[in-house]
Amino acid sequence: MQKVILVTGSTDGIGLATAEMLVSQGHLVLLHGRNPGKLEAAENSLSQLAGGGRVESFVADLSRISEVEALALALAERHDKLDVLINNAGVFRAPDPITQEGLDVRFAVNAIAPYLLTQRLLPLLGASGRVINLSSAAQAPVDPEALAGRLRLPDDFAAYAQSKLAITMWSRNLAHSLGDKGPIIVAVNPGSMLGSKMVTEGFGVAGGDIRIGADILTRAALTDEFETASGQYFDNDSGKFAAPHQDALNQRKSDEIVSVIETVLREIIKA
Repeated sequence: MQKVILVTGSTDGIGLATAEMLVSQGHLVLLHGRNPGKLEAAENSLSQLAGGGRVESFVADLSRISEVEALALALAERHDKLDVLINNAGVFRAPDPITQEGLDVRFAVNAIAPYLLTQRLLPLLGASGRVINLSSAAQAPVDPEALAGRLRLPDDFAAYAQSKLAITMWSRNLAHSLGDKGPIIVAVNPGSMLGSKMVTEGFGVAGGDIRIGADILTRAALTDEFETASGQYFDNDSGKFAAPHQDALNQRKSDEIVSVIETVLREIIKA
């Protein structure tokens, strides 16, 4: 059966490779990117794949909360059901790491935007849907002041690692909060140092085969292996479900991170 699947950040890297796999398997893949030219090129390329799949494209800059809202509205206008949301888009390094709304772009794109997008798309996902959130082996305790944009972190890696723990924490928190009433929500480390643009730019190495990451995201999106995995963390470096960072198991800390994200969003949306 054909699934409707949104892959954010699907114009290159693991996102594009995942979209290729899903289209080749016959699914309708909703592509997302912030660069219209790259998005059009990805759509043209994927439209020529065999397998019976189709693609649609949506432009949005996830570092801007208003565009995250607009993306959710555009999706809801064209579809009344979404089977899978893969929150893949991510940032490691940026020329200007502070967004127009005063947030560190790593927190904005890697943790806050996916939270808002997921919340807005819950009616389309229903209890039968799945949300696959891109985590990482690089995780570090989250400073709530940095998450809220009131403190600047010393380097790119610190911001990235904290943002990846933040998305892991809210994934588990939201999964437990929704229970059977919501979609399956899983955080996935797709594999360390895979050959994405982010790895090349951030670490100066070619990296491993990005299809390793695309394969696990496709499995998480579609297979029975993840059917009862809501709230769990899958570590593709070890190839199995694993305990997340200890802070993700701490209910008080997780509640605090979710509270900070929701406060940030309320303040930006009402502004």
